[in-house]
Amino acid sequence: MRVLVTGAAGFIGFHVSRHLLARGDKVLGIDSLNDYYAVTLKHARLAELGKDGANSNGGFTFKQVDFSDHVALDAQLDGEHFDRIVHLGAQAGVRYSIENPRAYLQANLAGHLNMIEIGRNRRVEHLVYASSSSVYGGNDTLPFRVEDRVDQPLSLYAATKKADELISETYAHLYRLPQTGLRFFTVYGPWGRPDMAMWLFTKAILEGQPIDVFGEGRMRRDFTYIDDIVAGVVACLDNPPADDGVVKAGGSISPHRIYNIGNSRSEDLNDMISVIEQACGRTATRRLLPMQPGDVRDTFADIGAIQRDLGFEPRTTIADGVPRFVHWYQGYHSA
Repeated sequence: MRVLVTGAAGFIGFHVSRHLLARGDKVLGIDSLNDYYAVTLKHARLAELGKDGANSNGGFTFKQVDFSDHVALDAQLDGEHFDRIVHLGAQAGVRYSIENPRAYLQANLAGHLNMIEIGRNRRVEHLVYASSSSVYGGNDTLPFRVEDRVDQPLSLYAATKKADELISETYAHLYRLPQTGLRFFTVYGPWGRPDMAMWLFTKAILEGQPIDVFGEGRMRRDFTYIDDIVAGVVACLDNPPADDGVVKAGGSISPHRIYNIGNSRSEDLNDMISVIEQACGRTATRRLLPMQPGDVRDTFADIGAIQRDLGFEPRTTIADGVPRFVHWYQGYHSA
């Protein structure tokens, strides 16, 4: 296949692109390379995608473009052919959405609309897009199920992701554009994001600095290793929802389904920190702080729908995945 991947220089987009290339697909990657976090990391990921080992068929093409600018996007994609789209680019981060709300309006709303317009006009076979577990807001019924109500978001980031799901449902209904929305839980692993807890804790522990533990440490997260996430994304990409009038995961009768994609294990935050400490060979000084605005105390994915439909089975525990991240982190910063 020829696959358009947005956010190709981002954490999940990089890994999905590398997997597609390794199995022989052609990938057209786009990314704005904004400075939300260090652009050097994004360039390093792109350099990896250009290496022979990850790009054995020479099938990776990259274009720097902001997909929220529809004029620039149309110009960059003019003359390009692709069969399917994996739309992973977005403005991420719950806390940053409180500080810089307009970035979310532009990237997550205008950008999402632009990408599904591209899908509609190009008559692509399938568009897989990133939603988020943040849409569940303050839901205190665990595990989170795709059938749960998601109309009380606690952050603007969450609100934009819920809006994306609604826009996609509209396009699936009006134009029969096959789409799959994936509610990601806490994703971690090599080449991860510097604003995520796993990176921040590892960095501080190795440097002998205290770590900020929000929610007084009384938080639980569904930590999902990147290889498991990639397996789920690609399984979705390869199996578009049928336009047969049957109710899909998420409740749609259009060719649009929504899945939770997580590890289906809710881990205590302090347990995760202990695994990092062990991998680093050092003990952390924990600075306990209150919950931050927009954050939720617990996340836990019910993955029954994607298991049933696509055979998705996450295999990586934090005992296995966290040391892999720490090892990569140490190697990346020693290079």
